[in-house]
Amino acid sequence: MKYVDEFRDPHKARLLIQRIEALVARNPVCRRRPLQLMEVCGGHTHSIFKYGIEQLLPREIELVHGPGCPVCVLPMGRVDDGVALAEHPNIIFTTFGDAMRVPGSRKSLMQAKAEGADVRMVYSPMDALALARDHPDREVVFFALGFETTMPSTALTVLRAEAEGLDNFAVFCNHITIIPTLKAILDSPEMTLDGFLGPGHVSMVIGNAPYAFIARHYGKPLVVSGFEPLDILQSIWMVMKQLDEGRCEVQNQYQRVVPEAGNAAALQAVQRVFQLREFFEWRGLGSIDHSGVRLRDAYARFDAERKYSVPNLRIADPKACQCGEVLKGAIKPSQCKVFGTACTPETPLGSLMVSSEGACAAVYRYGRLDLVDVLGEGQP
Repeated sequence: MKYVDEFRDPHKARLLIQRIEALVARNPVCRRRPLQLMEVCGGHTHSIFKYGIEQLLPREIELVHGPGCPVCVLPMGRVDDGVALAEHPNIIFTTFGDAMRVPGSRKSLMQAKAEGADVRMVYSPMDALALARDHPDREVVFFALGFETTMPSTALTVLRAEAEGLDNFAVFCNHITIIPTLKAILDSPEMTLDGFLGPGHVSMVIGNAPYAFIARHYGKPLVVSGFEPLDILQSIWMVMKQLDEGRCEVQNQYQRVVPEAGNAAALQAVQRVFQLREFFEWRGLGSIDHSGVRLRDAYARFDAERKYSVPNLRIADPKACQCGEVLKGAIKPSQCKVFGTACTPETPLGSLMVSSEGACAAVYRYGRLDLVDVLGEGQP
C-alpha cells in the first residue's frame, strides 16, 4: 500500500460488488431470507456508513452491527464509578475523549468537569503517567478502556510506573475481551448470523487462531477485515465465497497489518499485568463470564478499585434507550424509538450516539449518503 486511494477505487469497488452479486444469485438461502453478516468492530460500522457500502450491496445481504465498540458497551454503573473517582478532591482523572460525554445515571465526566472535577482528556495512558510524574502531590487515575487493541499500552504503562516508582498513578480498569462476547452472541437463540467480519485492530494483537471455534463449533465463516471500503467489500466477498463453496474457515484479509500469530510482545505484557475477571457487566449484553480483565495482585497498588472506594453499582439503562438491542444486532439504530429525536449527538441518551465507533452515531452522521458520491454519476 502506497496511498490510501488504492483502497477507495470506485472501479475496483464495482468489480467486487459484481462478484458478490454473482455469489448471492447462486446462494439458496438468499431465496428465503437475507444473509446476515455481522461486522464486529465499530470502526467497520463507521466505514460502512461513511462510504455507503450498505446501499451498494445486494438486498439479499444484511449487515448486522456488532458490539465491538468498547465505549458503547460500558454499562452506566461503571460510568458512575468513574465520575465518583473524578470527584475525589485529590484525583486528576484522565480519559480518552469519546468517554467524556457518555451518560451516567447522574452525569457524564464532561458534566463532572464542568462542576469542578479535575477531568483531563489524554491520548494515551503514557500521557496520564506524565501527569503523575509532573504532579507528585496529586493522585492520577487513568480510565482504561478498550478491547485487546488498547490493553498492551495500559499494561506497558503500568510496568513503566512500577519501574519509576510512581505510586501516585492508578488505572480504573475497564478493558474487555472480544472472544467471550462473540460466543455470547452466537449462543443467543434470537441470532441467525451467517458469517462475520472480524475486527482488524484486535486481531493485530491476538492473531487469528482465537476465532477458530467460530468456524469449528458454530459452522460460521469469519474473515478478519481492514477498514477501507475495498477491505470491507473484499472481506464480504470472501465470506460469500466460503458460503458458496460450503467452507467454514477463519481467513485474514487484513494481512498487511494482522500477523497470523498476533503480536507476541504485546500479548506478553498483557499476560504479565492482567488477569481475567470472573465476570464483567456489558451494556445490553448483561454479565459475560471471563470477558473483562483486572490488574494482577502484584500490581494492586496501581489498581484504582483497590486504592479508592468505588461504589460498584449496577444501574439499568433508561427505559427509552434501546442501546442493548442495537448492540446485539436485534434492531437497527434507526429503529430505536428515540433515535434522532430525544437521542442525538448533542443530547445523547445512550453511549452508541456518543462514541466515534458507535453505530447510532454512524447512522446519524452518514445515514443519508448519496450513492452518487460513492460511485459517481450514472451508477446504480
